[in-house]
Amino acid sequence: MSASRRDFLKTAGLGGALLLLRVPMQGGADAGTPGPALSPGSPAGRFGPNKWITVAPDGRITLIAPRSEMGQGARTALAMILAEELEADWKSVVLEHAIPGLRFTGMRTSGSSSVSDAWRSLRVAGAAAREMLRTAAANVWAVPLEECRAENGTIRHLPTGRTRRYGDLVEAAAALPVPENPPLKDPNDFRLLGTRVPRVEGPDIVTGRAVYGLDARPAGALAACVARCPVPGGRALSFDAAAAEAIRGVRHVVAISTGVAVVADNTWAAMKGRDALIVTWDEGPNRSDTTETYWKRLEEASRASRVTRSSGDVGAALEGAPRRLDAEYRFSFQAHAPVEPMNCFADVRPGRCEIRVGTQAPNEAQAAAAKLLGIPLEAVTVHVTLLGGGFGRRLDYDYVPEAVELSRAIQAPVQIVWTRRDDFENDRFQPASIHGLSGGIDAGGQLVAWSHKMTSFHLTMFGPYAPENPDTYEGNPWGAYDNPYEIPNLRAEYAQARAPVPTGAWRAVDYPPSIFARESFLDEVAHAAGRDPVELRLALLRSPETVRIGERTLDRRRLSRVIALAAEKSSWTQPPAPVPGRRVGRGIAANVYHGRTHMAQTAEVSVGPGGDVRVHRMVCASDSGQIVNLSGLEAQVEGAILFGLSAALKTEITFRDGHVEQHNFRDYPVFQLPETPEIEVHAIESREAPSGMGEQGVPPAAPAVANAIFAATGKRVRRLPIRPEELRA
Repeated sequence: MSASRRDFLKTAGLGGALLLLRVPMQGGADAGTPGPALSPGSPAGRFGPNKWITVAPDGRITLIAPRSEMGQGARTALAMILAEELEADWKSVVLEHAIPGLRFTGMRTSGSSSVSDAWRSLRVAGAAAREMLRTAAANVWAVPLEECRAENGTIRHLPTGRTRRYGDLVEAAAALPVPENPPLKDPNDFRLLGTRVPRVEGPDIVTGRAVYGLDARPAGALAACVARCPVPGGRALSFDAAAAEAIRGVRHVVAISTGVAVVADNTWAAMKGRDALIVTWDEGPNRSDTTETYWKRLEEASRASRVTRSSGDVGAALEGAPRRLDAEYRFSFQAHAPVEPMNCFADVRPGRCEIRVGTQAPNEAQAAAAKLLGIPLEAVTVHVTLLGGGFGRRLDYDYVPEAVELSRAIQAPVQIVWTRRDDFENDRFQPASIHGLSGGIDAGGQLVAWSHKMTSFHLTMFGPYAPENPDTYEGNPWGAYDNPYEIPNLRAEYAQARAPVPTGAWRAVDYPPSIFARESFLDEVAHAAGRDPVELRLALLRSPETVRIGERTLDRRRLSRVIALAAEKSSWTQPPAPVPGRRVGRGIAANVYHGRTHMAQTAEVSVGPGGDVRVHRMVCASDSGQIVNLSGLEAQVEGAILFGLSAALKTEITFRDGHVEQHNFRDYPVFQLPETPEIEVHAIESREAPSGMGEQGVPPAAPAVANAIFAATGKRVRRLPIRPEELRA
């Protein structure tokens, strides 16, 4: 993407000149009639729908960030990219969050794409500002441009050593034409990117000044809790509010579309009032469902699968192979379980609405509120707070119209707060899935046939069940369709069932279950063929070096490098350290995430006589392109590995009589600090454009552990979470 006048805008700031640059995001809606750059004193021009940066007379550089911050460090990374190309003093960079609306239409934070989407456009914006400031200094000094260098927030005249601060040059720079193709820095000259930079929100988070959604209720606003049917698909038939209204501080008991809301002066009173509320529920068609009910529905749906990728003749190759393996893998329902439960503040007034919320989809939330109220989009103001975890849950914004509807009903500002139990019972669950795999091995130990069929429930978060829509199958299932290994006869199949409960995008979506199945089964093939699991993977990646699968290009060289690096750093050829009284083993798994981020992980585990599993060490090798913030990359991988280990060893959502059986971290026990293994992250330096790291560390974790368990015990794990009783000595 090249910079042009439509990409930038200069205008006057309050109390002095202000250099303002518009930054188009990749895939954003920046098309429009370009106009000339505005000179100082001109009225403010139109804003674009995406990012803006400003350079102020006092030297401050502001990045107005459109991406939600939920612990992934995205805003720090974006500011680093800008500062690098602008040659800014890092201490002078400040952040503001964009307000969704007609000017900012592409603020969705998903797919680990915040950095990759902004990479080119932010660099161009920073480089353009840098060149304008250099030119301004050259004009002021009446010297050749090549004698002026941008350094750490200043322009230095090389022959004389004179310097000018960026702030001193803003007015002169704002009068200049915007360069259409500013020179970008050579990555070899990066001084900030690739280093370790603390998160910009860090000091506020540790001192309690950071504002999350739960902190965003203004003084005097009311609090509310909603009683919702405990069975998905149910509804309230009637309620008795007398006991709730008797609780001190309770102001209103109101029926809304999602249930019955108890509104009070504070959260505690609202919670106690809801506890006292008596509701008669119609539990709907799911009232008798159990976990086994849902497994049976998947088994039935698997009979109607569709082939989404096919090469060679898999049936004939399997039939003719001297050795055939067949296995079924299962991945259970999972919850997002962010630390901060869902919440939303809404203040509905005649003709307008203000919302304060932590969300991954602010534009969609704004549109939903406007539609509900029947008011223009620009009449709804959404302030995006920090998110206390997202993992895809906050891509759904169901809690936003809930608060808007309640505020309208009581004609007062109110914050709806979900309890932990609310979060679990009303999550958009990662759906359970079944994976049937078959492999054929020839007499020489070569893998000659491979079939992978995934059956899962559809994701209700993204629309209705549509089994006849071709888009349902295009590129699916992730991890089976884009299998990176070179196998002469390969088939991927996908079957989808109507979801009986709300489902949605869980961290890495389809990849964790399909990679658990694929990489575990590949380990089965390796052992059946008498081959080392690392050697087999590398052999299947030797040729061709890249492969085009649908819209994705997979670079097998990059995947081979991370597999080899993970094996090297984990001392793959040496046995793991013994643990007295326990069986030990090491396993490996790898993946390419959407043809972009390449990753391999090894796990070292021990298994006790009773089948309990301890993970002692995880080694991760990754190639995600240019490293922006090394500290952020490591933190993302570490968190993703723990997320994956929790699903592998501990967590699942189960159902009885339509009810979710897990209500808190007591019965949905995620990994805690004493259980955390040693985690090593080895990031390969690259000059490729950066790709995501937020989700990519999740998929390989479970199969690496499962393969290590087999190495330790000789027992295969084909269903998650791992059950100790199946591993007893």
